[in-house]
Amino acid sequence: MSKVKAEYIWMDGHEPTQKLRSKTKVISGPVESLEDLPLWGFDGSSTNQAEGNDSDCMLKPVYKVPDPIRGGDDLLVMCEVMNADGSVHSTNTRAHLRDLAEQHKGQEAWFGIEQEYTLFEGRNPLGWPEGGYPAPQGPFYCGVGADEVFGRDIVEEHLELCLDAGLEVSGINAEVMPGQWEYQVGPLGPLDSADQMWLSRWLLYRISEDYGISATLHPKPVKGDWNGAGAHTNFSTKAMREEGGIKVIEDACERLSKKHDEHIAVYGAHNEERLTGLHETCSIKEFRYGVSDRGASIRIPMQTANEGYGYLEDRRPSANMDPYKVCAILLETTCS
Repeated sequence: MSKVKAEYIWMDGHEPTQKLRSKTKVISGPVESLEDLPLWGFDGSSTNQAEGNDSDCMLKPVYKVPDPIRGGDDLLVMCEVMNADGSVHSTNTRAHLRDLAEQHKGQEAWFGIEQEYTLFEGRNPLGWPEGGYPAPQGPFYCGVGADEVFGRDIVEEHLELCLDAGLEVSGINAEVMPGQWEYQVGPLGPLDSADQMWLSRWLLYRISEDYGISATLHPKPVKGDWNGAGAHTNFSTKAMREEGGIKVIEDACERLSKKHDEHIAVYGAHNEERLTGLHETCSIKEFRYGVSDRGASIRIPMQTANEGYGYLEDRRPSANMDPYKVCAILLETTCS
């Protein structure tokens, strides 16, 4: 009987931003469904998820894809964290989204997340001169050439790994700040979108290891006149995508305006450093929406406005946001 290496991946209890953890379980294959993957315990006292005198936590497999690094029949397995008695652990943010996705499945919600990140070599963004600064922002966005983009080998390998794993990555590009990049996941349903985002992040961290480079999702990795890093979240329901959907989108924007503070509370730590009203952001203290406005909280794309249906882009989530929380609150605010 063949052996399968299954990489169990989960979110820990680190605050204010949960970190990814993983460990490898060797099991007998073949693995044809999630039911073939057993629950697995871990030491929660080492991940800020339990006290030492009652440290057992459980990993429950909920989503699996082929492992594109190890290959063969090996797997990457996204897990929910459960208490030893089988109840949902307090750090398990997926469980709430799971319930909401079932409750609002008739809305046929789609999410497309634009994940920005910054590559660091030591204490400096990749490509920055030691102890200094590169040329001002301008030529780096979607740039080409060794003097304008840095880390393309990592970015291309990450893209290939995501595609080999079956993740719905729809594009990549160099971002405004040198050493900063973006990839997009979706559009997908709420659980698939969030699960795939976490797995794509794990692959980004893992492949960066091989290059001796670290990838950070901090929303403002470099202070000063440099763009921050966000996770703009494109969102639509079936009604928004149908003829006349612009009215549904505008109604959703009005609903979002009344829940701005609640959204900001779960849109990522240190987001106030990024949402200043500069660098294509709206101030964290205000809410506004508009057509083709990258300085708004919510952008309605020009194509959506012209056609009268489509989607909205929530530009507030930071790069380090939890997609389970972001998808959940968008469903709660716009679909309830």
